[in-house]
Amino acid sequence: MIKNWLSVVVASLAVVASAAQAQSAEAPVPAPKPAIAATAAQVSTAASTYRINAGDELEIYVWGEERLQRKVKVLPDGTMAFPLVGQIKVQGFLPKEVEALITSGLSAQYVGAVPQVTVSVLVPAGMQFSVMGRVKAPGTFSPGRYVNVLEALSMAGGPAEFANLDNVLIIRKSGDQLRTLNARLAPLFKAGTDAKDVANGNILLIEPGDTVIVR
Repeated sequence: MIKNWLSVVVASLAVVASAAQAQSAEAPVPAPKPAIAATAAQVSTAASTYRINAGDELEIYVWGEERLQRKVKVLPDGTMAFPLVGQIKVQGFLPKEVEALITSGLSAQYVGAVPQVTVSVLVPAGMQFSVMGRVKAPGTFSPGRYVNVLEALSMAGGPAEFANLDNVLIIRKSGDQLRTLNARLAPLFKAGTDAKDVANGNILLIEPGDTVIVR
């Protein structure tokens, strides 16, 4: 029987932090070089940046132009309509990228520079995933942020008794196709869990539309 689920989640994530701190203390940090590959911290930050999904509600503001202030919902096909710009594809884009698209679309309407455009995600309703199978509270969740598979199971109440955590299945949509991914989380619940166990667990980020199945 699996107990103290939240403690395990916290402990597992703490292992990653401790390993990173230990590595930093043991070796000096080399000076940054031009065109160097992204660091792990930069990759993590990029991965956690919210990208717009179908179903999200956006607030768009063009400074000094009250007529161009709008709250819009992204349609199921991933597009939205904006005055003087028309229908534009926004699904999968960062808010700052949508700002650039709108600015470009408005450029023909202004003699000089286009006023500053800001795009905010008011309701990230499109960030949804489901957890099914041997969990205590299966269902569909809308966290409003990116989470990993371990956090997804925590939102579903944690694994139920007799859950097989050696092969947690993630079904992901890729266009019209479905593909499967696997996470091996069982070692994280054993005494002496270390950073190697966390790395081998394949703790993937959950994407919109994913279905997590615990058998």
